[in-house]
Amino acid sequence: MANGFDPRATAAPPSATTAGREGVAYDAGLRSYMLSVYNYMASGVLLTGIVAMLFANSGYAQTILGGPGLLKYLIIFSPLAFIMVLSFGINRLSTGTTQLLFWAFAVVMGLSMSSIFLVYTGTSIAQTFFATAAAFVSLSLWGYTTKKDLSGFGTFLIMGVVGLLVAMIINIFLQSSAMALAISAIGVLLFAGLTAYDTQRIKSLYFYVQGTDMLGKTAIMGALSLYLDFVNMFTFLLNFMGQRD
Repeated sequence: MANGFDPRATAAPPSATTAGREGVAYDAGLRSYMLSVYNYMASGVLLTGIVAMLFANSGYAQTILGGPGLLKYLIIFSPLAFIMVLSFGINRLSTGTTQLLFWAFAVVMGLSMSSIFLVYTGTSIAQTFFATAAAFVSLSLWGYTTKKDLSGFGTFLIMGVVGLLVAMIINIFLQSSAMALAISAIGVLLFAGLTAYDTQRIKSLYFYVQGTDMLGKTAIMGALSLYLDFVNMFTFLLNFMGQRD
């Protein structure tokens, strides 16, 4: 991180040969770490999509999510429970357990998101998905390569998400189409910014966890952050691009 504490600064200056080898090893480790993050994230999104499509086509989604009942709300809110367990219990979880929880989260998210197949046409869902994927790749690549420190935007973006949640709750009662459109537009912009910000944060975090038992778990949590950025950007963008059945 910019201006962060660097423990290597307290050691004796290494020789040019040693420094070069350490730099090459660090770059190779970082690439491997980021590749792991993207693999987890992409696999999670793919798993969610497959589960959502299968559940929607099974007919159970229409029955369960289309009516009242405890199971409906269990499906809708269970992803939040997984996020809380992963976020607050990460230090006590093993890498294997963290992986299992991540895959379970992707499955329940698929069940929860199956409703989009009941509302929008398959063509518009596919078009929105590929548009989101193109935007995500561009934004994440920029966040990874830019020399600009994005850490200052973090608080602003997170506060924006909190405000967005409040606005969404208010609109449940108001049922304003104009407000819903504004929420979607702001949501796309916020999660676009978070994609670049989270990518740089995950990259910077590697310096602190390399060589520790937190490396694997940190990669999964980084994938979870990018997964949420992608899914939220997709959902908000679908409100613009989606064509209803």
